[in-house]
Amino acid sequence: MNHDVFMAGFGGKGVLLIGNLLAYATILEGNNASYFPAYGVEKRGGAANCTVVMSDTTVGSPVVGEPEAAILMNPAAMTQFYPRVRRGGLALINSSLIEDDGSSRTDLTAIAIPANDMALEIGDSRLVNMVMLGAYIEYSKFVRPETVKEALKEVLPERNHRFLPFNYTALEAGAAYLRKALA
Repeated sequence: MNHDVFMAGFGGKGVLLIGNLLAYATILEGNNASYFPAYGVEKRGGAANCTVVMSDTTVGSPVVGEPEAAILMNPAAMTQFYPRVRRGGLALINSSLIEDDGSSRTDLTAIAIPANDMALEIGDSRLVNMVMLGAYIEYSKFVRPETVKEALKEVLPERNHRFLPFNYTALEAGAAYLRKALA
């Protein structure tokens, strides 16, 4: 069983972190993963994206032309990558920054999540990435949330471990939002 997800947004806002985290959690569960990051030379504020391919067999290539799922964090990501999401796929759209709700396509599931607003409610605007990742994990069910939380301890530098509870809350909030949206 293969799952692939494309994540895109502003550099410095955690897009690459959640891609790395998802790949690491997949490996912790005994599956295979590839993590393929890309970012502009300006990093913070510029474009950043990554592809994660997860599989219970060998991963053939980290490059995905039409991803099964996309996490779109800003308007530029929506414009550039939304058309590439596979028919029958999933697009998680950060509606705090993106006005387009994805209704232009009826061949996939588009879910608008006010991730920035949710992150601020939790207490830190930097948690946007975790809100979106929590929603994706809930949808895909490829990795367990507990494994992602365990992986976060390894992926985050130790100096940031004091923020783990906030990250856990953000993951759970994203999952809860998705459950409600699909109910």
